[in-house]
Amino acid sequence: MPRLAGLPEVEITLRRSTRARRLSLRVSRVDGAVTLTVPARMREGTALDFLVQQEDWLRRALAARAPVTVVGMGAQVPVEGRLLTVAPGSGRAVRVEGDLLLVPGPTAGAAARVAGFLKALARDRLAAACDRHGAALGRRHATLTLRDTRSRWGSCGTTGKLMFSWRLVMAPPEVLDYVAAHEIAHLAEMNHSPAFWAVTARLCPGHAACRRWLRTQGEALHALRFG
Repeated sequence: MPRLAGLPEVEITLRRSTRARRLSLRVSRVDGAVTLTVPARMREGTALDFLVQQEDWLRRALAARAPVTVVGMGAQVPVEGRLLTVAPGSGRAVRVEGDLLLVPGPTAGAAARVAGFLKALARDRLAAACDRHGAALGRRHATLTLRDTRSRWGSCGTTGKLMFSWRLVMAPPEVLDYVAAHEIAHLAEMNHSPAFWAVTARLCPGHAACRRWLRTQGEALHALRFG
């Protein structure tokens, strides 16, 4: 495994690909692992020269990664754009009270119960947003699925099946609403043409600000660990 010398030293996974036409350098949003993808027939020395040339960019990208937060009692978790502190609660259900996210039961299971609360809330909010935008567009989606995706916030299949990251419920409500509108717009335009963006703008007039939020702050939502 190649290493980039310096402080700190950086381990690089070199991956050869028959499909790659050029060199590409990627920093994982999940764990910060660095992968250098190399066309199958390119000399390794050429790839390593490219790596050295990209050192400044790479170190900036590693430094900018959102710090990982392990969810548990006392941790702060964003819920619909509000930063709440996880605290012990009574009863059987997780609930929001002021600036607290009250979690009943043993401390060891707090992360799983917080994740369950967020997923249920995400389904409610996304289903309502998709129904509303679908009605405005005169289109109906087929199904709605939640996943913990890293590469995309949502998708729409050709059969009208929608998929969303449940972590969207941690973002401000208007951001979740934009992603719902974006995917519903694909029911009319299965592309990213000017016609598609015109539909998206009709459903969500302030979508540009929401897109910027996801680009600049969305990474932090993936830095929360519920394992």
